[in-house]
Amino acid sequence: MQNIISEDSILTVSSNQLSCDLSGESVILNHKDGVYYGLDNLGTEVWNIIQTPKKLKEVKSYILELYDVDARQLECDLIELVKNLEESGLVEVKNA
Repeated sequence: MQNIISEDSILTVSSNQLSCDLSGESVILNHKDGVYYGLDNLGTEVWNIIQTPKKLKEVKSYILELYDVDARQLECDLIELVKNLEESGLVEVKNA
C-alpha cells in the first residue's frame, strides 16, 4: 500500500537494493524482484540525498539550491518520483 506523500514525509532508500553511479546517472538493482532501474541526473541527485533519511521538504530545498526550477513543479515532480520509487520497492516513505 502506498503512503500519502507530503513535505513532512521521511524518505529513505530500501535495504533491498544495490545501486551504483554510471556517468552521473544511477542504476539500481532491486533484490526482491531482480529488476534494474535507472535514474537520470535529477533522480540521481534525489537518490544521493536520501541515502540518509530526509524529509521531502529537505530534498526539495536542496534541489532548489542546485537548479533554477519552479518550486511547485519541483514538488509535483518529486512526489511523482518518490511514488514510482516506492511502488518499485526502492524507497520507504514514513509519515510522522
